[in-house]
Amino acid sequence: MAGKGPVTLQSIAEQLGLHVSTVSRVLNGRQDGSTRAASGDTARRIRNLADELGYRPNPLAAGLRTRRSNLIGVLVPRLSEIVMATIYEGAEEAAAAHGLSVFVTNTHDDPALQRERIAMVLARRVDGLVIGDAHMDGAALDLPGLRTTPFVLVNRRTSAGHTSVTCDDRLGGRLVAEHLLALGHRSVGVVAGEPFASTGADRTEGFVERYREAGLPLPASRVVHSSFDTAGGRRAALDLLSAPEDRPTALFAVNDFAAIGAAGAARDLGLRLGRDLALAGFNDTPLVAELPVPLTSVRSPMTEQGRRAVHLLLRRIAGDEISSEVLTPRLMARESTGGPVGAALL
Repeated sequence: MAGKGPVTLQSIAEQLGLHVSTVSRVLNGRQDGSTRAASGDTARRIRNLADELGYRPNPLAAGLRTRRSNLIGVLVPRLSEIVMATIYEGAEEAAAAHGLSVFVTNTHDDPALQRERIAMVLARRVDGLVIGDAHMDGAALDLPGLRTTPFVLVNRRTSAGHTSVTCDDRLGGRLVAEHLLALGHRSVGVVAGEPFASTGADRTEGFVERYREAGLPLPASRVVHSSFDTAGGRRAALDLLSAPEDRPTALFAVNDFAAIGAAGAARDLGLRLGRDLALAGFNDTPLVAELPVPLTSVRSPMTEQGRRAVHLLLRRIAGDEISSEVLTPRLMARESTGGPVGAALL
């Protein structure tokens, strides 16, 4: 109502003839019944009047009372990447369900920028961080502020064993290898991604390990590292496919965009996907099933990774002991590998 000033806890309490502390407990507490702030009828009266008057909680004032900012920082290499954007959506959804706000910052996978952005996020007095840009060595995670501020890694792990929520990338690589072995591919190559990221390293290792178990070890020249984008995938695939007399019959690219780049390289070399060359990617981003030759890809639970990372972070903030979680992937077989299509292979 114009001209009457902002709606406050005090004004709601006065209209209902209640003590302001009762109104505060109802409107600033949890609404799942776990904390009894007032009788059911009183709580309904308070909430109905608050809605009618357009009351909005003041997060700054609440933070001063609880010493919590109700804010979570999320670090990603680039939010423009569909994998990280999807993970962020899951994190935001889980945070909102608990009355928390999130903000995201890009680090471009640069260790110096990572440290700078972590320091910036910590300066915002966040309650915790979800970090999606960790390098295997974990070097950017040794800032003093991270010793006192809870954090959880998502999508990538470190060799130092920081708590993380990841896809079982090693298993995903093995699923691709099993699929290609079943189709008779003995000569294969890997577009392996960046060596500093556990996603590329683990997916590659799972794939190479399964071929080694089959008695078909890959020579070092058949594993080519690249950036996680179409340009990197194209360059790596051209390297792997450049010698017609020793050309692999199948390629595994450790993410879908590198696989799309590899598909472009195959096209330029006159190779038909699913016939002259089998190609598989990873993450099963929505676009790959709609390509001219639909791409076989490992489906990783991207949204769920974001949700689970926030859930673990909230438990850590509450003082609980937590452990890393590894989520199960599935392989979605399509025309690009030339085998049976439409199957979800566990």
